[in-house]
Amino acid sequence: MVILKHIINFFLSLQTSIWLLGLFIAVFFAGAFIMPVREEFRYIHSVPLFEWLKEHPLWITWWLWGSIGILSVLTINTIFCSIESIIKKRRSRQWLLIISPQIIHIGFLFLLLAHLLSSVGGFKGHAVAKEGTFLQIPDSNIALHIKDIDIQIDKYGFITDWAVGIEYFSERNMVKNDSISPNNPSLKGGLNINVRDLTTLPEKTVLLQVSREPGALWALIGGILFMAGTVTLIILKAKLEK
Repeated sequence: MVILKHIINFFLSLQTSIWLLGLFIAVFFAGAFIMPVREEFRYIHSVPLFEWLKEHPLWITWWLWGSIGILSVLTINTIFCSIESIIKKRRSRQWLLIISPQIIHIGFLFLLLAHLLSSVGGFKGHAVAKEGTFLQIPDSNIALHIKDIDIQIDKYGFITDWAVGIEYFSERNMVKNDSISPNNPSLKGGLNINVRDLTTLPEKTVLLQVSREPGALWALIGGILFMAGTVTLIILKAKLEK
């Protein structure tokens, strides 16, 4: 019982938050010296984080594992402190002012969840394709057909506009007809397909980026909550100071 009380007090302490943040900064400071001198980190964004971590030795990834551990403890600390604050101040007349910081905390937790989901189940790959190319999406039953590549060029030889017509196939049946154009990626079942580059010589060719971000929706929710809580807190604080 005494041990449980110490554990609860540890997670309810503001000092815990401060020490964790300080330790987090120190670990990332160490990483800032390790990353530039290690070639392995050039490819860290090409695969999900946890997949990349498993493929590399601990002696160059220890600071990333350490930061993940610190963030895990900080998440528990944030949840405990938010619950305690709501319980203690639930009878306050300035309820919206009290709840605003907790909304910010919830937004922060959703952002962490989003990064965790994308680090575990995300995917990012590149492929060079021409008209008629079929691409099988990894870890899915979806195939991508590049139907046509429309590139418009002015009299000086510069590309003025472009569009890539694509078709999605599942078990040899077309399930969606779509088009990719500037600032308009193709979205399907959690997949995001962009054109990274394209050329007309020696023939029309595009460089596609195919990515899957399971945490995208949670990141959006977290960002909205974080912004809403911050704006509400600023407005209410400004009103009280008048």
